[in-house]
Amino acid sequence: MIKIGETAPDFTLPRTDNGSGSNMLTLSALRPAPVVLYFYPKDDTPGCTTEALDFTRVAAEFAAAGAVVIGISKDSPARHEKFCAKHGLGVILVSDEASDTCERYGTWVEKNMYGRSYMGIQRATVLIGADGTVAQVWPKVKVKGHAEEVLEAVRTLG
Repeated sequence: MIKIGETAPDFTLPRTDNGSGSNMLTLSALRPAPVVLYFYPKDDTPGCTTEALDFTRVAAEFAAAGAVVIGISKDSPARHEKFCAKHGLGVILVSDEASDTCERYGTWVEKNMYGRSYMGIQRATVLIGADGTVAQVWPKVKVKGHAEEVLEAVRTLG
């Protein structure tokens, strides 16, 4: 997992446009805004939907604090668009289908379910400061109350 103080790996990935007309997002182009990257396993599953709705619910507060919130999974851009439309999501989602970005951030990990091992995305959040360095990391996120906890961390950035 990426660590506090490290330079956040840059990326350019396909994004939901949410009316912006743009279909690619480059992390470094967002500076000097703080960025919240939340990594999640799969669109339209219970935990991932709750997390996306929680970030959407406080999206205006993140914006007021000057921060950009971005969700990352391996789902395709088309699946992200459907997910956003179905649930009225107000966060940007980017598609890391090749899992390169997830690997660079340390969220592409071996998981186990019912005795079977497989590779998947570990639910985690990374807060990137205005200078492009990692300000805070939440590995193995529990969804309940997480968006609010991240918002408080954004508000304390100097």
